[in-house]
Amino acid sequence: MTPLTTSAFDLPDRLSHKADPALIAGDERHFAAIADCLEQSIAELSDRLEAERKAPGGKGRQAMDRDAEIYRLTARLRALRRFGLDLCLGHMVATDDSEPVYVGRLGLTDREGRRLLVDWRSPAAEPFFGATHANPMGLASRRRYRWTGGRVSDYWDEVFTADAVDGHAALDDQSAFIASLGTNRSPRMRDVLGTIQADQDAIIRAGSRGALVVDGGPGTGKTVVALHRSAYLLYSDPRLGQHRRGGVLFVGPHRPYLSYVADVLPSLGEEGVQTCILRDLVDEGATAEEETDPDVARLKSSADLVRAIEKAVRFYEEPPTEAMTVTTHWSDIRLSAADWAVAFEAAEPGTPHNEARDQVWEELLTILVDKHEGEVSEALLRKSLSQDRELLTAFNRAWPILEATDLVGDLWSVPAYLRMCAPWLSRDEVRTLQRAQPQAWTVSDLPLLDAARQRLGDPEASRRARRREAAVAAQRERMADVIDDLLEAHSYDDGEGVLVMLHGQDMRNSLVDESALPTADPDRLAGPFVHIVVDEAQELTDAEWQMLLQRCPSRSFTIVGDRAQARHGFTESWQERLERVGFDRVGLASLSINYRTPAEIMAEAEPVIRAVLPDANVPTSIRSGGVPVAHGSTAELHSVLDTWLAAHADGIACVIGDPTFRPASSRVRSLTPELSKGLEFDLVVLVDPQDFGTGIEGAVDHYVAMTRATQQLVVLTSS
Repeated sequence: MTPLTTSAFDLPDRLSHKADPALIAGDERHFAAIADCLEQSIAELSDRLEAERKAPGGKGRQAMDRDAEIYRLTARLRALRRFGLDLCLGHMVATDDSEPVYVGRLGLTDREGRRLLVDWRSPAAEPFFGATHANPMGLASRRRYRWTGGRVSDYWDEVFTADAVDGHAALDDQSAFIASLGTNRSPRMRDVLGTIQADQDAIIRAGSRGALVVDGGPGTGKTVVALHRSAYLLYSDPRLGQHRRGGVLFVGPHRPYLSYVADVLPSLGEEGVQTCILRDLVDEGATAEEETDPDVARLKSSADLVRAIEKAVRFYEEPPTEAMTVTTHWSDIRLSAADWAVAFEAAEPGTPHNEARDQVWEELLTILVDKHEGEVSEALLRKSLSQDRELLTAFNRAWPILEATDLVGDLWSVPAYLRMCAPWLSRDEVRTLQRAQPQAWTVSDLPLLDAARQRLGDPEASRRARRREAAVAAQRERMADVIDDLLEAHSYDDGEGVLVMLHGQDMRNSLVDESALPTADPDRLAGPFVHIVVDEAQELTDAEWQMLLQRCPSRSFTIVGDRAQARHGFTESWQERLERVGFDRVGLASLSINYRTPAEIMAEAEPVIRAVLPDANVPTSIRSGGVPVAHGSTAELHSVLDTWLAAHADGIACVIGDPTFRPASSRVRSLTPELSKGLEFDLVVLVDPQDFGTGIEGAVDHYVAMTRATQQLVVLTSS
């Protein structure tokens, strides 16, 4: 990056009045200082990162600290290189006429300690987003920039006091936010940080204790709030700051949605948020089919059935009720039912079944060793007992290694087992849940598979631990041989030197590099997480909520949704739903202004949803697109798209409702109503919306599809 030699402003001719030096000279000087500081910061960070990478790796805590520093430096460097001057969102001037405070995506301080940019998440930046004419929060004026190609292509001033107008502001009849609403969409969510509104900012900056529900209709900015809140909490909450590689989990509704929002968090300087859809939480989610039987789907959606997994596992943790005799080379040892019970109680509470198995086994061996009478070393006796085939068979039968897929599959193929684990189910319901292929997984099975896997733990953990112990022992033995050879070759006494130290066992143990030994790759979605953000949360079943709750023991959630967009209905309140599934502290914030959808479209969409949900939270549109909703025949589909593409050099269109349609342009997409949720397009073409279905599901799909349009909606029906 080179120092700023040209103007940071590239205003079109129609905005020449905004190029008045009296209005922008202060910005030009400040941008020059930012450019110089960025160049210096990138050079310094590059040098520090190179030095850290060349430094010795160390061991233990030292190695962890080095890795953390490399991660921090890399993330900071990547963030600075991602942007140039467009790190700056705008500036604000206080009523005391002090120097403008410039707000950025990241904080930036020059070598002299001068704060060139305050981080948008800091308390100092809050008035930039939260000030209104009713509550100016101490501001006299505020300026927001629009950046194009690294230069300012437009800017907007807002004034909160009469004396802030003269010579300081270029006033428009549109604010920065309203102007941004009419811009064309792209395959990725637009950068809207600089246009966050006061009602949205208040939710973004709310505390993280308990569950906060962000309830709002289409176009109210729920997704914007959810994403920016994730970045804000990572910055402001010290609990999350300590877990920057896994403190926050962001759960979206479907894969196209994750692709759409993929750039948002990195653009906010945050790369420590894990993103996924619910399917990703379970290995079987990648191939699971939709549940075709609504009765089966209803039964499996219950949290009670998920909790039945505990009883299903407990069935395999009952100690034997009959005694046995264990024969060794030295004596016979009686193992009573009471001994089995004591051994089973050794499993520490909360330890997964497969991992607790080792604890039970070790206790069982201790009981047998204590009962043994005769002269033999404990190590030799334990080794003999560990190889006793009869004892191993009895133990494997009493506390077997279990696979989650086998456990859940048995529920769908062994009626007596399901009836024992879920005694509230009727015989007809038990019969309904049985199937010929018990492991032909559906989406409805995923919460049960997840619960089973969490309760059982890794079936390979025990074997892996034994292999690791054996590898450590072998490495320690090889190291001991090397040291002994070294000591023998240098038998002289060097006093306090290294050779004396090598005689010590601690020194020998420290030479064993356990970090080089094989370990299992961590599951980054397993948790625990400090905070979870869920978008389109109205669709989650009670069973699916359990998948998320067990990953966040603190119950700290941001829950974003709209009851009116629930495809299977949502008749209760958010409070009632969430308390039923396990939340204990629930707050509610409401968004009621539709910033996205033109009033012309909402006028036709509102009756669609109110026909089935009279109390739906239908937001109020604040802008008119000037283009009425068009209606026509499905035969016109291609001509509608061709005409729009020819008239618009930019922007994205979407055809919703025609599974046979294949777009010929990269600027046109084809989606089902369900997969369009959470997305937005300049043009939406609905094909035969009357065929989307009946009842609530059909009306919700129709309503959701209509409200994806930001500029134009065309409804085509078969003749």
